Amino acid sequence: MTSTANASEPPSDQEARRADFLAYYDAEAADRARRPVPPWRVAAQQEFLARLAEERSGTVLEVGCGPGRDGEAISAAGLAYTGVDLSPGMVEVARAAGLDAHVASATELPFEDHAFDAVWSMSTLMHLDDAELEAALSEIVRVLVPGGLFAVGMWGAAELTVGTLAGPAAEPAAGPGKDYGPPRYFHRRTDTMVRERLGEHGEIESWWTRPSSPGSSHRYQYAVVRTPGPAG
Repeated sequence: MTSTANASEPPSDQEARRADFLAYYDAEAADRARRPVPPWRVAAQQEFLARLAEERSGTVLEVGCGPGRDGEAISAAGLAYTGVDLSPGMVEVARAAGLDAHVASATELPFEDHAFDAVWSMSTLMHLDDAELEAALSEIVRVLVPGGLFAVGMWGAAELTVGTLAGPAAEPAAGPGKDYGPPRYFHRRTDTMVRERLGEHGEIESWWTRPSSPGSSHRYQYAVVRTPGPAG
């Protein structure tokens, strides 16, 4: 993986990345469904669900639902759950688990304005270039009720790092795994970059990072953001 300028890619490159993602994640879907969610991510999930219960939230959209591991927990908490993922294979597995899941891009969510009380998105947005990230965050705010919460987690780094990685090394917290296909694009931003981008779309109410391993410059970045409230 190499450091590059903070720029968006031409449409042809974006289409190639999309094809690689579909090949990789469709092949990985069944195995990912059996892989346990890391304890630190479960803790974040439970804390977020507790906040939603306090605020009497009823509907949650997951952007990048994968095979539905988080979706099952959200649904079990009594919330009306909807998930979207770019991978048809992932959506098929999520639906088999009884979840309301749809094939869709984070940058073009197929829902009306203010359709959800909250949004959950883990390990998804670091696959987007800058223009795509802006589109995804704008879409998240659009489909949220004013003053709604969204939780975002993504892999970042001490320095901006952009490029492709293949195999298990691409996600250090996932543990041993297989090579499911083409390398995947990662846009690993610094903490400052992520906080600035999120802050443009709401108020950051919670923030933490954790290294992928002791001493590593790669880290998981997690934030809970509240969107602007109703005008007037």
